[in-house]
Amino acid sequence: MVRLTREILEIWYAHHKDKPFFPSLCEQMMATPVVAMVLEGEGAIQKVFEICGPTDPAEAAPGTIRKDFGVDKPHNVVHRSDSAEAAEKEIGLLFTKEEFLRS
Repeated sequence: MVRLTREILEIWYAHHKDKPFFPSLCEQMMATPVVAMVLEGEGAIQKVFEICGPTDPAEAAPGTIRKDFGVDKPHNVVHRSDSAEAAEKEIGLLFTKEEFLRS
C-alpha cells in the first residue's frame, strides 16, 4: 500500500494539471492509501482493461471492477495504465527497481 502525494500526481497526471477538475482529482486520490501492483504478461494491458472496464462505471459491463464498485467517472475505484509507456512511467513513480522480484 502507498499514499499518493501531490508531487506524484502532478507528474502522473501532467496532462490534466491545468484542468479545473485536477485539484479534486488529487484530493480524492490522496484521501486514502492505495493498493499498487504491477501485472505483467502477454496482453496484460488489454486484460487489465477488460477486468477494470471503461473509466465511466455507467458504461462498464457487469462483473467489471468499475461497474461493480465504482460510483461515477471521478470515483471509479481503480486506475490502470493505458499503454506500456504509461505503465513504465507510473511504475517508476511508485516502485524502486529493488522492489521487483523476477523469475
